Amino acid sequence: MSTLTLSSVVAGCKEATALRVEVLKRSVPVQMVSKFRQQSGQKGVDFVPQPQLNDLFRVLQKSKSSSSTQSSPQADLVMIGDFWLNSAIQQQLIQPLDPKLWSQWSQLPPRWQNIVRRNSAGKFDSKGEIWAAPYRSGSTVIIYRVDKFKSLGWTPQDWSDLWRQELRHRISLPNQAREVIGLTLKKLGYSYNTADLSKVKNLESELRQLHQNVRLYDSNSYLKPLILGDTWLAVGWSTDISPEVQYQNGLAAVVPKSGTALWLDLWVKPAKVQASPPATLGDQWIDFCWSPQVAAQLSLLTGTTSPIILGMNPEELPQSLRENPLLFPQSSILEKSDFLQPLSQNSIKQYQQLWEKIRLGT
Repeated sequence: MSTLTLSSVVAGCKEATALRVEVLKRSVPVQMVSKFRQQSGQKGVDFVPQPQLNDLFRVLQKSKSSSSTQSSPQADLVMIGDFWLNSAIQQQLIQPLDPKLWSQWSQLPPRWQNIVRRNSAGKFDSKGEIWAAPYRSGSTVIIYRVDKFKSLGWTPQDWSDLWRQELRHRISLPNQAREVIGLTLKKLGYSYNTADLSKVKNLESELRQLHQNVRLYDSNSYLKPLILGDTWLAVGWSTDISPEVQYQNGLAAVVPKSGTALWLDLWVKPAKVQASPPATLGDQWIDFCWSPQVAAQLSLLTGTTSPIILGMNPEELPQSLRENPLLFPQSSILEKSDFLQPLSQNSIKQYQQLWEKIRLGT
């Protein structure tokens, strides 16, 4: 884990800061930082880790509200989750970026370019500006006990398997309405981002049936009961289940064939930072992250997917990467998968009311 810790990189740095980047803890391998410093010739590159993504969003808000007499250094780049991009644009916390400053931009698959192309209201717009740079992504996956399913004679492949009778009281699901209702929507052929749940036939009855198979709802400690055998199957996140964790505990993981929920970490530039052009050290860092060798290293060291590798020839990737279905998912599955988009207040109310109704059994 020391390879994923940045405290030693930041602590005691006496060089004048040429680039300050606020990041999620353990999201940027030290090897990448060292290589970038060497390549750029800049030692004063500080990566400041924050515990959670919502802490990073607050960094942006604080940056906007701070006075000209700043008591703390201002970030040149901040990492945020794609779910926050809409709000960051609406609240004018960030500024548009110039992809012409990035030599690797054209190598990003179109879908990963389009997700950061928005209008000034934060909505998707094919003619909009580029507001962020994709860094890494992950997905919601099914994790299961190999021994238990060997005795059953089948292995989970898709969301519909969670409804099978032999899994009664044997599964755990995230304690999140969007994830649980979303995977049920996916089973029924709908998007995770369905706005009007009242138009989805049989949704409530499907959720009630699924609820009968649930032993617990847990978004954080769901692996422990799975390892102990209290549950046989869990829905969780690809970042939690490395090949080492799978091997050591007799677990396996699969990305559902009908598609899943995707998340994406992004680089954004606070509104107060001097705008490009010319290319800044921050733009150089973004481009550096997309270089093929670095992208492959990032994916393996952080257990996430650099979007650059999705457009590469698999034969150019390390075998351990291209043969890992969580890090290098099938393109057919990715095409059916959804990035979670912000919902209207009315839609949020629908999700929450249905969620409470199912959980309380009313």
